[in-house]
This record gives sequence, C-alpha cells and structure tokens, in this order.
Amino acid sequence: MKRGKRYAEAAKTVDRSVLYDAPVALSLVKTNASAKFDETIEAHIRTGCDGRHADQQIRGAVVLPHGTGKTVRILVFAKGPKADEALAAGADFVGAEELIPKIQNEGWLDFDVVVATPDMMGVVGRLGRVLGPKGLMPNPKAGTVTMDVSKAINDIKAGKVEYRLDKTNIIHVPVGKASFTEEQLADNFQTLVDAIVKAKPSSLKGAYLKSVTLTSTMGPGVKLNVAKLMN
Repeated sequence: MKRGKRYAEAAKTVDRSVLYDAPVALSLVKTNASAKFDETIEAHIRTGCDGRHADQQIRGAVVLPHGTGKTVRILVFAKGPKADEALAAGADFVGAEELIPKIQNEGWLDFDVVVATPDMMGVVGRLGRVLGPKGLMPNPKAGTVTMDVSKAINDIKAGKVEYRLDKTNIIHVPVGKASFTEEQLADNFQTLVDAIVKAKPSSLKGAYLKSVTLTSTMGPGVKLNVAKLMN
C-alpha cells in the first residue's frame, strides 16, 4: 500500500522497535494526526482469545468519560409508550415493522446504533443479514436490547462504545478525536482498557492482551507496553 508524504514524515517519529507507555503513545498519535479533518484515535487490541469458542468470546460496552467526539445517530425499534419514551430521550429514528422494507429493500442505513426492546427482537431478527455484518445488531451484552430505552439512549449519546472480537480476535475501538486533550484521551483509553481487562474469559490460558496499538485515521500505529497496562 502506497503511503503519502505526510504519513512517511509521521512514521519517522515512531520507533517500531519500542513499546511505548500509554501517555507517550497518545501524545505521539495526537501529534501525528495532521489531516485537514478531526481524525479519530483508535485502539487495536490483539488478544489471545479464540472467538470460535463460546467461553472465549468478548463482547460488552463501556461509557467513555469524555465521549467519542462523534455525533451518534440512534435507531430504536419499539412500540407504544416505549416508542414515545425513545423519542423523548432523543432517539433519531423510532419505528417497528414498517422499517423492515426500508432497510431491507431500500438499503436505508442512516444510523450508527440500533436499540430494541426485547419484544421487538423477532422483528429485528429479520434484518440479521443486513445488520449483522455491519455490527449493528442489538445485543443484550452491549445494553442495546433493553426495556430501559431512555438509559440506553443517554449512555450512547454520552459516549458509550461497544467492544467485541473480530474474526481475527482483535478488538477495534475509538477512544476519541485528535482534537481531544491528551488527558481526555488518556482517561478514555484507561476506561476502555480497564473494561477489557475485567472482561478476560476465565477459561483463557496464556497471554490475554498480546499487543495494543494506538493509531489515528491517517497516521502510523504506535505499539504500547502491554505489561504496564495490565498492572
């Protein structure tokens, strides 16, 4: 993959043979995020889990203290009073069966998170093939299948992020924007790491966090000293 001149310059500031402490890594990543837009800072955590085993699956959610810096559009599947509650709490879209053809046939996906009340999961299940591959399927572990739609919406708007293993057993999560202060990024990152460390499967043998890399949308990755994170 051919990289631009800006990336090459930024890459010179990162020593690939060094495992950095989190504050230094965040400072480097923030400094190297020099694109014309507000780049997202992301953590990529390679685990020793094997997601093919149910007891080694990792999936959950955590509210980042300073949010993600992104405006999140929320779709809620609910009926009656729960639909009214969702609208009052600030959901961007609320509906039921009538949304199925719009999403399935028209390809409407103008939302970032889907929340559903448990009684609506039969309806939402019909959208599994569309929402599943995009990571948009509501899930009780992530707090997106719930009767308390107000809390779900408020948490998401406040900066709740979901973490889960991908097919290669890596977790990819945003921890903020390049415009955040280093302290805000550090708070968010530590909150995320604490949640993931707490989610370690009891059945796992061997190393849990194999490597942790911080990167911005357009910048080079910076590897962290994992041993320091686990303390």
